Amino acid sequence: MKSFPQDIYTEPSDIDVDTLRNLGPLAPMAGIWEGTRGLDVHPKAEGPKKQAYVERYELQPIDPQANGPQLFYGLRYHTHIVKPGEVETFHDQVGYWLWEPADGTLVLTLSIPRAQCAMAFGKAERNARTFKLSAVRGNTTNGIISGPFLEHAFKTVSYDITVTINDDGTWSYDQDTVLILPGQAEPFHHTDRATLRKIGEPTPNPLARG
Repeated sequence: MKSFPQDIYTEPSDIDVDTLRNLGPLAPMAGIWEGTRGLDVHPKAEGPKKQAYVERYELQPIDPQANGPQLFYGLRYHTHIVKPGEVETFHDQVGYWLWEPADGTLVLTLSIPRAQCAMAFGKAERNARTFKLSAVRGNTTNGIISGPFLEHAFKTVSYDITVTINDDGTWSYDQDTVLILPGQAEPFHHTDRATLRKIGEPTPNPLARG
């Protein structure tokens, strides 16, 4: 565990209120994005199934967040995914991407409407063009929480996401969610990968607008 200062109450006095200037490696991701060629591989009774998907991913800057001396800059996000040509939701997810400039910590919080939440951690330099975050079942910091049915039928033991900022202005993610399925001897790797292109600019955070 990293060390923390003895004074856990006093907030930084020199906070820059413009989040878009302080997102580090997350800066190229701010905005509204669209992906049209995503690929999901998920478990079915007959075996792994590949599914193409279409995605809208919105990431908007939030005001700086201080935990006493700790300071985060971040993006609030919502991603909505459908199958090509359909309107029924295939996947929906909300949360935050956070960056701690002091030590290069990255945090991803995620919540999905199937009774599951997780928080993944990683490290990256300010100008990194690729970075990885991970969550592990049972960890009290970067952990995974699931409802009773998912714990029984699709037990999630780990989650990894790797983000790559591409030279053409797009960004890509490759994620691997490892599941334990009843009656299966080996863990199942539920994977998702997509490349997103920008369709809208971010809205400055409230303090920056003020």
